[in-house]
Amino acid sequence: MNVTAESVPFDVLCGSLKSLATLSLPSNALAGTIAGVDACVGLQELSLPFNSFSGEIPDLSPLTGLRTLNLSSNAFSGSFPWSALTAMPGLQALSAGDNPFLTPTKSFPPEITRLTNLTRLYLSAANIAGPIPAAIGRLTRLVDLELADNPLTGEIPPAISQLVNLQSLELYNCSLTGALPRGFGRLTRLQFFDASQNQLTGGLSELRSLTRLVSLQLFYNGLSGEVPPEFGDFRELVNLSLYSNNLTGDLPPKLGSWSEFNFIDVSTNSLTGPIPPDMCKRGTMLKLLMLENRFSGEIPATYATCATLQRFRVSKNLLTGDVPEGLWALPNAEIIDLEGNHFTGGISEGIGKAASLTSLHLAGNKFSGAIPSSIGDAGKLQSIDVSSNELSGEIPPSIGKLVGLDSLDIAGNGISGAIPASLGSCSALSTMNLAENKLAGAIPTELRGLTRLNSLNISSNELSGAVPAILAELKLSYLNLSNNRLDGPVPAGLAISAYGESFQGNPGLCANNGAGFLRRCTPGDGGRSGSTARTLVTCLLAGMAVLLAVLGVAIFIKKRRQHAEAAAMAGGKLLFAKKGSWNVKSFRMMAFDEREIVGGVRDENLIGSGGSGNVYRVKLGCGTVVAVKHITRTRAAAAASAGPTAAMLPRSASASARQCREFDAEVGTLSSIRHVNVVKLLCSVTSEDGAASLLVYEHLPNGGRVGGAGGVGEGGGRAGAARGGAVHEPHAGGAAVDAVRGADAGGRRRRPRVLRQRQAGTGGQGRRPLAVQCSAAEHFGSTIAVRSEQRPAVI
Repeated sequence: MNVTAESVPFDVLCGSLKSLATLSLPSNALAGTIAGVDACVGLQELSLPFNSFSGEIPDLSPLTGLRTLNLSSNAFSGSFPWSALTAMPGLQALSAGDNPFLTPTKSFPPEITRLTNLTRLYLSAANIAGPIPAAIGRLTRLVDLELADNPLTGEIPPAISQLVNLQSLELYNCSLTGALPRGFGRLTRLQFFDASQNQLTGGLSELRSLTRLVSLQLFYNGLSGEVPPEFGDFRELVNLSLYSNNLTGDLPPKLGSWSEFNFIDVSTNSLTGPIPPDMCKRGTMLKLLMLENRFSGEIPATYATCATLQRFRVSKNLLTGDVPEGLWALPNAEIIDLEGNHFTGGISEGIGKAASLTSLHLAGNKFSGAIPSSIGDAGKLQSIDVSSNELSGEIPPSIGKLVGLDSLDIAGNGISGAIPASLGSCSALSTMNLAENKLAGAIPTELRGLTRLNSLNISSNELSGAVPAILAELKLSYLNLSNNRLDGPVPAGLAISAYGESFQGNPGLCANNGAGFLRRCTPGDGGRSGSTARTLVTCLLAGMAVLLAVLGVAIFIKKRRQHAEAAAMAGGKLLFAKKGSWNVKSFRMMAFDEREIVGGVRDENLIGSGGSGNVYRVKLGCGTVVAVKHITRTRAAAAASAGPTAAMLPRSASASARQCREFDAEVGTLSSIRHVNVVKLLCSVTSEDGAASLLVYEHLPNGGRVGGAGGVGEGGGRAGAARGGAVHEPHAGGAAVDAVRGADAGGRRRRPRVLRQRQAGTGGQGRRPLAVQCSAAEHFGSTIAVRSEQRPAVI
């Protein structure tokens, strides 16, 4: 005998095995017809479910001894031989369901109601129409009645309450109407009742005595009233599904506390009150679904330790308070849905421990604080929706680790900072909404990695810069960049009518192709982004400003020189009325030139004199006052200064030459000194013929300070002039005169002059003598050292 997947030779099989009592071939992917099976007249069990048998079912009336007939889950067509059932009075189990290609019946087959020995009747998805007949009540031995997925109409007959042995009743996905029949409560052995997806109305009171219920599913009906409080005492109930009805009132507080409760779905009703706290008392809870009701209060802390929980969905209620800490980190949670409540507090760092989490929906609450960086550790996340909250901070770059993320929505918060470039690593993203935040900076070009992105909304932020060309490469079906600060040309691939409203509220944007919804780019846009153009313009303007400033300074200096020369010539008492060249050696930065110095050396500016020259107080055009010493030289000295060696000159000339060399050497030394106690030599000016030399010092007016600002000295009191004390001079020349006078004061005595410093705030006490000592070149009066006796200056 050859049995293949294509066909089974039932006629040969039955002809060879005359006494065959059981023929059971389930789930073998067998095909073909079952013609010839009626020859197995000794069969008591014919079981061929979960195959692919097709064609018409033959007349089975010869099989009078059948106790079990199971032809379910095949592809039979034509009419079922219902009349043949009358020849099988001992039939106990009939299964002909899940054969969707059978010819529909216009009414429930009456032959079935005569099979009074039936304990199992499975006719789901058998194309049986019409109402359930009252005669169904004859089948009192039925334990399992399944008529689901048929176009049955009318009400559930009251006669069904006579089936007191029923343990399972499946009537889902029909077109049944009306209320649960009176007397339904007599089915006290019922464990599984599913009449979902009908049009049932009325309440649930007929079910209050069904204490053996394990699973009750009545979703998608029009049931109303309260959930009976007796449900809280059902000790075997593990599955309660009442969603999409019109139920009201509170749930029983003890619901699910007695059994290994694992599933509740009461979503889309008008239920109120708190969430029952003990549905995970036995630690077996898998799914808690309570969406779209009016539940209030806080989430019970007991669910924070419900490690078995896979789905926790309480969206669109009136729940308040902080979310229990442990709930964020449930190890098996796949969906946490808290959307549309009044929750407060922050998103816990513990979210990173939610190793199974695929969906995190927190939209429409009052969550605050930052999105925790640990969210990147929840590696299975596929959907994140935290929109319409009060979140702040930045988008954590760690979110780029979520390579399986399909949807990201953080719109309507206070998120700031830049769009992280790491988002480009979320290659599975199809939808991203970052609108209505405070995001700034440029749109990162790394978004080119989002090759599956279908919808992008980053409107109503503070984004700036250009629209990157990579957005055109993504082929988005929806794009919204409106109400930002973007500028420059829109890439050609985006400047099309399909994106006509995508760029509103960005006045800096333009289009090179003159799209009707964007202004045409002008030469000022330069084909670059607006920010780049602005940078170039700014740099250009800054350069022009610098150039104008330089020109202005040059013109000012030129006019000041001209003014100094005119003033000098008009003064009438110039010592150097003849114009000529002057050699200048500058030792400090100066805002004047030699003509101002030469022009200021006049009798009315004389403030002191000595053996080697006179001292003049010269006020420059910029307001600065300097002390200028004019050193008188002999002709020999002048000649020596002009270049001949000492050996070529007479003795007096040789001495003068030595004097010039010492002068030049000392000027070089003094110009390099940087000390707070030394009056600064600014420059030296020598006439071209060497006859006159001028030394220019900083000027210390009467009462002026020598050195830096006063401070507390190491000696416990305030230091002397070298640390900022005031030096009082007897005449207007002040310290500067003594500094440059040199000749009589030190040239003959070589003893330091002693000035007296009056220290402020001492009332004349505590005066300390300060030594004013000239250097080795003091006969030229070239410097002055003002030092404390306790801390001698080194020159």
